[in-house]
Amino acid sequence: MNDTIQLLTNTVKKFQDINSADIDWITRPSPGKWSKKEIIGHLIDSVQVNLQRFIRCTYEENFKLTYEQDEWVAAQHYQDADINDLLNLWTLFNKQIIRILENYPTNRLNVRCDNSKLEPNLKTVEWLAADYVEHLKHHLKQIQ
Repeated sequence: MNDTIQLLTNTVKKFQDINSADIDWITRPSPGKWSKKEIIGHLIDSVQVNLQRFIRCTYEENFKLTYEQDEWVAAQHYQDADINDLLNLWTLFNKQIIRILENYPTNRLNVRCDNSKLEPNLKTVEWLAADYVEHLKHHLKQIQ
């Protein structure tokens, strides 16, 4: 878990150093695809869902928690939001995830929850944390 926490910390710090003024946040690459602003919005949604998973796994297990990513992005109108507000929100949520993972009860790291939409697919907190960071890095590469 320590490697995952360090990787998340480094990823957040590195992304904070980008010059957001040099990025075209608004243009959608094609119909039905998200703009870079909407990608940040999606990452905000992802961090919120994962925050809930990590918290709930400290006292509960085998629960299901998923979300409809396209519907969440559309419902929250990220395309119309101020990019600096979105970047600040994303940063603060990730700092909260880091704080939670740094203090995670070691006896709860193997607790499982279901993150799948179809067939049950129980994953441990450690797996979910590592997967969260990989998902985050994938989308940040799309932005940079």
